Amino acid sequence: MKKVVFTIFAIAAFLTQGIVNAQEKNEDYVKFGGAVRYNIHDKSWNGDKTDPQFTWDTWRLNVNARTVGVDLSFEYRFYPVDNTHFIHHGWLGYGFSDDLYMKLGVSQVPFGITQYASHSWWFQIPYYVGLEDDYDMGIKFDYTGIENLELNFAYYHQPEPKGSPNYASRYSYDITPSEDASLKEVNQFNVRAAYDVSESLELGLSGQFGKNYNSVLDESESSNAFAAHLVGNFGNFNFKGEYISYDFGAKDNEGNDLDMVQMGAYSYNYNVAAEGDIWVAGLAYSIPVEWGPISNIQPYVDYSVINKAEDNFESSQHLVPGMLITAGSIYTYVDWAFGKNNAWLGPDISDEEGNVYSTWSSGLAEGLEDADWESRFNINIGYYF
Repeated sequence: MKKVVFTIFAIAAFLTQGIVNAQEKNEDYVKFGGAVRYNIHDKSWNGDKTDPQFTWDTWRLNVNARTVGVDLSFEYRFYPVDNTHFIHHGWLGYGFSDDLYMKLGVSQVPFGITQYASHSWWFQIPYYVGLEDDYDMGIKFDYTGIENLELNFAYYHQPEPKGSPNYASRYSYDITPSEDASLKEVNQFNVRAAYDVSESLELGLSGQFGKNYNSVLDESESSNAFAAHLVGNFGNFNFKGEYISYDFGAKDNEGNDLDMVQMGAYSYNYNVAAEGDIWVAGLAYSIPVEWGPISNIQPYVDYSVINKAEDNFESSQHLVPGMLITAGSIYTYVDWAFGKNNAWLGPDISDEEGNVYSTWSSGLAEGLEDADWESRFNINIGYYF
């Protein structure tokens, strides 16, 4: 594996010579890049004395190119710890004019705050239900012909292609088929408008309309989501706020309406409440420094919560204080992530009768009334090139 990685990086370095000049002249070019990231983490619920653990989080390969006015952007990721790999994005782009640009392939879904509704390595809760930094397969148009307004229109025929080893092997969360509900997302339309009220304030509205197809019933149920957001930059402060209402309409293989759906990414599946409201808020402060290679430190705090439509479902919360340390092309996230009824933050729990409650499979669905706050301290070090 080390020889393969070294060879790829060596070839990439050789082929990217002179690329910057070609880009500036709007000529044909091919540019290779990538990243290598490492994780150090310690979990509050893990009794394993081997923690904290040091793991190889990710390595990825990027290709950006242009020929006869047609752009290519492609990224493929490998996650050694999870033994999975998959496409992140891959699209062909073409500018019909200075104001209208098309992307065909796997692209980021225009919904809510883009590129991220978060400041931390952990994202916010919308990511874990497929509503932040989501990628699907289809066609997208970006229009900037109206002053201070960006409009995005997209049609996605299906989720991004699966990787290995299973159907849940993907970067962003999508509804996945389960034993009781053979579901797949299809025929999704997105529209998004973002208006710059000033140089420092963006307001936006988004709508998402699609279908969840059950292959056993040969029927589809309507699925929708709506978002309102704002992004503000005030001096060195950055604020991100968002409200999302979603309803993932779906039926099981017997034709019953579902109050939870299975979603998957990174080769793992868990359950998510089929309907709810999400509130998101994040504040960051950028501090320029000159400490050896370190040029900037950005402390932040991100918070998000799902209030679920089902009366007997408990809310899920997500709180991440931390900081981003920038040193050239090296980005280090230092996070202390807290979660309550959060799939990624909590253990399996056994009651006095021996019943086992799985935070992983149920936290973002029905949840637990007296769930504790759990935490994970995490340092992610990434070198991007």
